[in-house]
Amino acid sequence: MSAFVVHRDGRAVSAEELAPLAFAGYAHFTAAQVRGGRIRGLDLHLDRLRSASTELFGRALPDDRVLTRMRAALRSGPADLSLTVTVYSPAGEFTVAGPDVEPELLVRTGPATSGPRGPLALAAVEHERFLPAVKHVGEVAKTYLLRQAVGEGFDDAAFVDRRARLSEGSIWNLAFWDGAEVVWPEAEMLHGTTMNIVRRQLDRLGVPQRVLEVRIADLPTLAGAVVMNSWTPGVTVRRIGSVSLPEAPSFVSLLHRAYQAEPLTAP
Repeated sequence: MSAFVVHRDGRAVSAEELAPLAFAGYAHFTAAQVRGGRIRGLDLHLDRLRSASTELFGRALPDDRVLTRMRAALRSGPADLSLTVTVYSPAGEFTVAGPDVEPELLVRTGPATSGPRGPLALAAVEHERFLPAVKHVGEVAKTYLLRQAVGEGFDDAAFVDRRARLSEGSIWNLAFWDGAEVVWPEAEMLHGTTMNIVRRQLDRLGVPQRVLEVRIADLPTLAGAVVMNSWTPGVTVRRIGSVSLPEAPSFVSLLHRAYQAEPLTAP
């Protein structure tokens, strides 16, 4: 049984059907790790798809249809997978779709992953994503800046906005530790599903959190930093730009414990 599956509207796709999508850049997606056929934060993934579809297409597919398509793809592979659900318009790019054009789904699976081990060094790069609240495709800047950062001896990039605030990473959310509270950066960014899972579980655990503008100059006052995404709730960040940070293993363990407290749900 292969971990690699690509379904369009609930069935395996042909090369002919995929051809129009090969160069498509007007779409959005959500990514999740599947364990035992189940997903953490399934409600958050559905919320993301619904809100992003409304933003990009003016309408959203019913949740039950999305879940049906997800189940069809998951049945074709092993119990542990990486899952990506992409929503796109059959009208394509550079067109204005009429109100009768309904978005379509592309569901892809691949091998399960848990992300890099870390600790990571992040280059501090001035960059602001377009429509930062939407997890959309076609973001050449993120891969370009990642490659530039690696070429300069870093592992990845952290973005700094026009107000000098740290916002997010190339494919990551940032989180910080001040020794007593979890600090989330205040800036325009994508609020990732893992970030939202961790935040609500930290609330349930009674762990204090706050949202704060964080600049490079503020980093020496902090006691740790991580990146997180659908792969993992926390990978240690040892340096951002020229500023070193403590590794704070207890902070990383706390985030993993919060994430593990989120129940797995079958689509």
